[in-house]
Amino acid sequence: MSRLVYVLNGPNLNLLGKRQPAIYGYETLADVEADCRRVGQELGLEIAFHQSNAEHQIIDWIHKARERAGGIVINPAAFTHTSVAILDALNTCEFPIIEVHISNVHKRESFRHHSYVSLVASGVIAGFGTQGYQLALQRLARLIEEAKK
Repeated sequence: MSRLVYVLNGPNLNLLGKRQPAIYGYETLADVEADCRRVGQELGLEIAFHQSNAEHQIIDWIHKARERAGGIVINPAAFTHTSVAILDALNTCEFPIIEVHISNVHKRESFRHHSYVSLVASGVIAGFGTQGYQLALQRLARLIEEAKK
């Protein structure tokens, strides 16, 4: 199984560190990417890191990942609660998918409690801030390793 992991980020995460820092913190998406690359290197993972505000772009990356990757870490942001199209794309993948949310979505508005992505995710990490990405990569590395056995 490939050690390439796609880390996909949805809408408004390009404003991380600037948008609602009381909820999302002061780290930028560039900080998150640097952490993911550092942790990926420690775990022997290659990281393909992307962010888009466009649903179709995220779907296109999922389609590329299904051909090349060993797993996906995805923070679908607002698409979590609305995108059947992203769910359908993820359903074509035959590898682990970890869903990440920076905030604890279950302590927020009720519409944020439903996730289409959770229907296909191997696991969900929410409320650990940007550290959730590191935890997701650690879990994916283990799942990829277990799949080799």
